[in-house]
Amino acid sequence: MAENQQAAGNEEKNQAQFALQRIYVKDLSFESPNSPLVFQEQWKPQVSLDLNTSHSKIADNQYEVVLSLTVTTKVGEKVAYLVEIQQAGVFMVSGVEGAQLSHMLGAYCPQVLFPYAREAIDGIVNKGSFPALMLAPVNFDAIYAQALKRKQEQASGETQEEKTH
Repeated sequence: MAENQQAAGNEEKNQAQFALQRIYVKDLSFESPNSPLVFQEQWKPQVSLDLNTSHSKIADNQYEVVLSLTVTTKVGEKVAYLVEIQQAGVFMVSGVEGAQLSHMLGAYCPQVLFPYAREAIDGIVNKGSFPALMLAPVNFDAIYAQALKRKQEQASGETQEEKTH
């Protein structure tokens, strides 16, 4: 019976665990370089979104994941506003390794952070006296898969270059 309890204890240790420990804004910037003249323009904005993620291990089983977004909104050729945010979170992840851990930190955690970043961007845009900006959902799994494919292609390209030299 003691062996069964010990085996059950080992299974619990090896079982995947995930917990969100903290979400916070690491950096936030808002610029409206053409105010107040931009308010006189007809509001037909062109919005571009640049997105990046990064992560770092901060302790055993604890990772900081940072979702960086830059939103540039133009009216004609004039920049109406520029918003940059680094939305971050501390996540506890254990019992997950290798590709599964990489996917969790590169796709799942940013997916958790995105609604917070979107709300912060919308709030700061409103405070700048611009119409609400509700960013469309982002498929972080697809972005992660593309990044992984790019890395593999670069690695295979470098390997072939080494063979030809």
